[in-house]
Amino acid sequence: MDEAPPAAPARRPSAPVADGEGRLGLRNHLRHIGALVRRNLLWIRQDPESMFDAVLMPVVFTLLFVFVFGGAIAGKGNQDVYVNYVVPGLMAMMGMNIAMAVGTGFNQDFQTGVMDRFRSLPIARSSVLIAKITVEIGRMLVATAILLAVGFALGLSISSVPGLFGAIGLSMVFGSSIMWIFLTMGVVMKSAQAIQAMGFLVMMPLQFGSSIFSPPSTMPGWLQAFTEYNPLSTLADAARALMNGDHPASHSVLVTLIWSAVITAVMAPIAIRKFTTKS
Repeated sequence: MDEAPPAAPARRPSAPVADGEGRLGLRNHLRHIGALVRRNLLWIRQDPESMFDAVLMPVVFTLLFVFVFGGAIAGKGNQDVYVNYVVPGLMAMMGMNIAMAVGTGFNQDFQTGVMDRFRSLPIARSSVLIAKITVEIGRMLVATAILLAVGFALGLSISSVPGLFGAIGLSMVFGSSIMWIFLTMGVVMKSAQAIQAMGFLVMMPLQFGSSIFSPPSTMPGWLQAFTEYNPLSTLADAARALMNGDHPASHSVLVTLIWSAVITAVMAPIAIRKFTTKS
């Protein structure tokens, strides 16, 4: 009788790709984030044009709004008064604009296949997104520093240096929470152009329907009601209170932190989940 052919050796199961946060340990998780942050910084070094929005946008917006709207709102020749009003508001606006760039850049990484490679590696999914946000916070700091430099050149004055750093930190916290929204959009939407179009549709009403550029008291009643619940108004008011000390800052700071915590708590798990399951 013919002998039965030998059984094929059992294949060893491949190592599972890490998709949980606790399996890797905190130390490995931080190491992965650091490596991805370095990768993103090297990409910026190779493509310095990606910093144009962070470098030029604060200069253009500050000069534009101070010299175009400053005289109309604060009175002709009183642009220095308007500088103290609009620059803290523009700090809030910078966060929104940088956050939109996060979504478009993330989507482009998907189009080029970079994110597919990252998802095949044994790293926590959140490390990719956290590294992206970390680098973008750095870009926000650069944009804010340039904004303040232009503001000081135009006559910006502050009453509290700790308050200034508090306003910067608050802007970073809120801006990082908004980034989770645009990271989600970067995963679920099909093109960077679609993200930009949707982003502008959302940002324009939020930015101009707020206290960033003009006092809400000059607006119609229905628009005043909108600005009252607009988180950008709260952030702008908090930054002014911290920097100028013209009114108490505790309420607006607390509301801004609550907004930031809620947005992050809702959108971060969604962004990570969508990133993990994207086909």
